[in-house]
Amino acid sequence: MSVFFRKKLAAALLLALTATGGAASAETLINGAGATFPYPLYSKWFTEYAKVDPSVKFNYQSIGSGGGIKQITAQTVDFGASDKFLSDSDLKAAPGKLLHIPTVMGAVVVTYNIPGVAKGLKLSSEDVADIFLGKITKWNDPKISNDNPGVNLPNQPIIVVHRSDGSGTTSIFTDYLSSVSQEWSGKVGKGSSVKWPVGLGGKGNEGVAGQVKTTQYTIGYVELAYAVENKLPYASLKNKSGVFVEPTIKSTSAAAAGAAKSMPADYRVSLVNQPGKDSYPVVGFTWLLVYQDQKDKAKGKKLVEFLNWELKHGQKMAEKILYAPLPANVAKMVEKTIKTIK
Repeated sequence: MSVFFRKKLAAALLLALTATGGAASAETLINGAGATFPYPLYSKWFTEYAKVDPSVKFNYQSIGSGGGIKQITAQTVDFGASDKFLSDSDLKAAPGKLLHIPTVMGAVVVTYNIPGVAKGLKLSSEDVADIFLGKITKWNDPKISNDNPGVNLPNQPIIVVHRSDGSGTTSIFTDYLSSVSQEWSGKVGKGSSVKWPVGLGGKGNEGVAGQVKTTQYTIGYVELAYAVENKLPYASLKNKSGVFVEPTIKSTSAAAAGAAKSMPADYRVSLVNQPGKDSYPVVGFTWLLVYQDQKDKAKGKKLVEFLNWELKHGQKMAEKILYAPLPANVAKMVEKTIKTIK
């Protein structure tokens, strides 16, 4: 064989080996969209999981729970993410059986920007509702002042900031407001989008946090991690037992303890305004929305592997990013649910 043909053959073999290696390590792209509430944690999970299985890449659009529900229902993503559980009619409208896979729990905090009040604000649930109804309009209103002796509250108008997009964070917050205020329940109600009586809109947890951070005398609601990340203060809220409670991992877990004992099989449960002196009142699960019958079996297998990983290993990362891991009995239930995905 001539030198020329030996070189040609060697080049052909190298090309074939490269092609085979490329096919063997082909990347699986898993697309998801939805909640901004758990985005800081999901970003961490997706980065860490790439080290476990480098063949899998996640593309997650943090567009709000409403967008996530729309996209998974339209089957334009492989999973949706929502802090609002779907109604019976929502589930019926989906083209297949959608499962709610709870991932973690988080606290929705009432954050504020009052010059001179760096921390320590206390708010009763009734006052929070009246502020967002537009009934309490000044920071030095006696109702607020009476709960905050010694705090120099200014004679300034309260500027309310709320979400402008369909949001699971809004669903949790308005569920809370509806549970503590009959007027709110009757006039506004709960849901991922509501007709706000007053205020400015911000897109995503990021948008609300940004508005509060840059505008004095504002009040808004965001997931705890966003308040901490933006160095924003947040109020202690009076819970169902009449105790002012600061949002922490401990008080978030305390809110879930009672509900976890009677967890429904489909995990569609509200955690707001739970009893117990240690319970923070504005807490919610966040769920991944996944079809039980996966169209793309190979991709579905990779998604199941990730779900098992986040349940066994990802939970350990939750507290550092200010989310509460699933209660042990709920985690065991979820493990069984993941096994039904085919």
